[in-house]
Amino acid sequence: MTKTSTQVENGKSLVIVESPAKARTISRFLGPEYDVEASIGHIRDLPQGAKEMPSHLKGEQWAYLGVNVERQFEPVYVIPKEKTQQVRKLKQALKDAKDVYLATDEDREGEAISWHLCEVLQPKVPVHRLVFHEITEEAILDALRQPRQIDQCLVRAQEVRRIVDRLYGYDVSPLLWRKIRPKLSAGRVQSVAVRLIVERERQRMRFRSATYWDLLGTFANQGGERLQAALVSVDDRRIPSTRDFDAATGRLKDASLLLLDETAAGQLLARLEQAAFQVDNLDDKPYTTDPYPPFTTSTLQQEANRKYGFTARHTMQVAQSLYENGHITYMRTDSTNLAAVAVEAARDLILAQYGKEYLPERPRVYAGKVKNAQEAHEAIRPAGHPFDLPEALRGKISPDEFKLYDLIWKRTIASQMTNARGHRITITVGGGGAVFQVSGRTIEFPGYLRAYVEGSDDPEAKLADQEDVLPKVTVGEPLDCQKLEPKSHTTQPPNRYSEASLTRELERLGIGRPSTYASIIDTILARRYVFKLRRGNLLVPTWTAFAVCQLMEKHLGELVDYQFTAQMEDELDAISRGEMNHLDYLKEFYFGKEHHGLKRLLAQKIDEIDAREVSRVPLGKAPDGQDVNVRVGRYGPFIEHGERRASIPDQTPPDELTLEKAMELLDKSAAGDEPLGVCPETDKPVFLKTGRFGPYVQRGTGEGDEKPQNASLLKGMEPEDVDLDLALKLLSLPRSLGPHPETGEDIVAQNGRYGPYVKCGDATRSLPDDLSPLDVTRDQAVEVLAQPKGGRRTARRREPLKVFDASPVTGKPVQLLEGRYGPYVTDGETNASLPRGADPAEITFDFALQLLKERAERGPARRGTRTKAAGGRKKAAAKKTAKKTTRKKAVKKAKKTGEP
Repeated sequence: MTKTSTQVENGKSLVIVESPAKARTISRFLGPEYDVEASIGHIRDLPQGAKEMPSHLKGEQWAYLGVNVERQFEPVYVIPKEKTQQVRKLKQALKDAKDVYLATDEDREGEAISWHLCEVLQPKVPVHRLVFHEITEEAILDALRQPRQIDQCLVRAQEVRRIVDRLYGYDVSPLLWRKIRPKLSAGRVQSVAVRLIVERERQRMRFRSATYWDLLGTFANQGGERLQAALVSVDDRRIPSTRDFDAATGRLKDASLLLLDETAAGQLLARLEQAAFQVDNLDDKPYTTDPYPPFTTSTLQQEANRKYGFTARHTMQVAQSLYENGHITYMRTDSTNLAAVAVEAARDLILAQYGKEYLPERPRVYAGKVKNAQEAHEAIRPAGHPFDLPEALRGKISPDEFKLYDLIWKRTIASQMTNARGHRITITVGGGGAVFQVSGRTIEFPGYLRAYVEGSDDPEAKLADQEDVLPKVTVGEPLDCQKLEPKSHTTQPPNRYSEASLTRELERLGIGRPSTYASIIDTILARRYVFKLRRGNLLVPTWTAFAVCQLMEKHLGELVDYQFTAQMEDELDAISRGEMNHLDYLKEFYFGKEHHGLKRLLAQKIDEIDAREVSRVPLGKAPDGQDVNVRVGRYGPFIEHGERRASIPDQTPPDELTLEKAMELLDKSAAGDEPLGVCPETDKPVFLKTGRFGPYVQRGTGEGDEKPQNASLLKGMEPEDVDLDLALKLLSLPRSLGPHPETGEDIVAQNGRYGPYVKCGDATRSLPDDLSPLDVTRDQAVEVLAQPKGGRRTARRREPLKVFDASPVTGKPVQLLEGRYGPYVTDGETNASLPRGADPAEITFDFALQLLKERAERGPARRGTRTKAAGGRKKAAAKKTAKKTTRKKAVKKAKKTGEP
């Protein structure tokens, strides 16, 4: 039934945005004649493999790609199951609308969402595209006055990027599964990011430290004011610094430098004790420093990581919330440009808050490095004008939102302030053939530093730290040498990447786009190509990452070449500007013309790649002359030396696995093959072994169909403390303590995943630190069981860590909960654990929906009737039996190939 013209005229305008939060904010600025709905991100996408393809296309050779590479690279789009309900809701809202305003974000992704909405909803009423850089009443009303059409160049640019990433990922990843191990992934930017991290670790592994000595002198002028200066030369020979040593050998690059050891430094000190010292030179140079430009996506992520330890994902989540609630401008931008009204607002604030001496004569203009004009939006700044003062928002927004808003506000204001001015002073002290130097700095006028000091919460306090004031001296003035102290220095390996430094390096190389860096880092963490060290929050590659890089570098070098990847980025930007034909580009990339295309290259390499070769990382030669390697097997990495094997402790940084450490692990593994003794009850040998997750004891050899019994060491136990008696006690767990005096139920002591505990019926209690499950008595256990329940059951009663909007699949709120095995998200029907290393504080609604979608695709355990549950258990039991058989075959195969 079609709508009449009267119905259309009397209807409301439908405004569609991406998120419910954005919808709520915009609704405040529009009257009752507007309905604002959310699409909740993309409403359709490429299928996740052939199983999601329309039935009439499932038999096509290209079905696994979701892109018809045989017909102009036509993408096949499907509406995911979890979006069908939202699409129905939007179609229903459209029935009564007189026109439609698509108000998705202004970047490529937002433009594509608007295009997909048009394609799916097929509106019969006028469609307008609303674009605004900030969610304020003025910006929204201004956008309504001048809507535009959907930009097809931006849509095409997003689609081509999506197709390229799909072809790369879905064709290269199966090669990794076949040659290294299942469930690995490759990506246009992801693989290059992993290579950067692996190359840095290789530098650390090759690094050889060097130690050098110098002297630190304490001198005083005639007025008694002190200064400390470091030795820089002796008898016209310069003392080396860290940069003078070869990182690979630990030797000096220049033999003419004077390398002091501890003895030589002591001898020099004795020689200089009677020397007379004076000021040989005084160098006083004025300096000025310019303020930093306003934030782009990349610089905001870097500074939030340095200052607050925020991950890229968390920074973007917080910034998204600030944007959607009208506090800052759009947060995905490469531009450092500020709108004229923003410059005016900043200058007004500077004049009012700091005074006219801090206001330059003319507004500052920052030239960005953006190659793609259509992506060159405004920098990230406070929304509206005048800007809200940070203190006005305290308590109204979350603590992390306040931190980020305060950072953006200060950086924006500082970008329009005057330069900082000061003096850099270097004093050179000489005596006895030795030369000492010290440098200092004074701030004459702080300028922009009054508002913003990079990495500091309190600019005023940090100003004092930035000054290093030296005593006033004159050239030729004698100085009293009060103390000379030998100082040792050791060169350090290059620093690992943090999220901030990796983001900066990717941007410097022109690889990827800053708006995607957060998801790239999430992916390489989730795929376990890297993990984070607790100390410093640094990114460490796994041995799997080494194997993948070796394969890619040797056989698919162009795909992880930095220059080639940056060139791809430029070409994709050219497509978005309409300067390059997208079909010519896709044909060249996939089928090849001037060079081998992706498809042909992979076909050539599939039989050429030696799986053992790419999965082996050499550590060096053992004393017997044989190679010692790390091998990446299907069940994890291990050390191999001839016929010897040893597990590698989980999350061991590769640069810490030296040849010496590897030999030590091999020796421990060999010692584990020698039994501690024989169990008197079973006549089976008892071993002390070291596995991937630490030391454990084992009874039996596991030969034939026998399954050996294993038991982990208790917390605080060292392998050196374990003898046969202690091993047998560990293997005796779970240990029966006898019946409970009141219930008659058996009390059992056990060592569990979360530590030792006692159990009686359904009741469990953790054992305190002073009680061990090996010797706890029944009376002690009864006393522990009588105490109030804590821990696990309490955790179940805790409030959700986060509550998001309703799931488009179930209609129930999506919640982030703390579970027995860690945090997870749920939509009331499906539960999905967070990836290892993921911070619950950083989980967004969209990320939670993605986790739930992936978990549902794997066949989640749904709540159902008792009959269904029983049937499920039977299927699970059958599957488990089949899995055991498969596992046995895999173990036999592993033994043949030498994997532990």
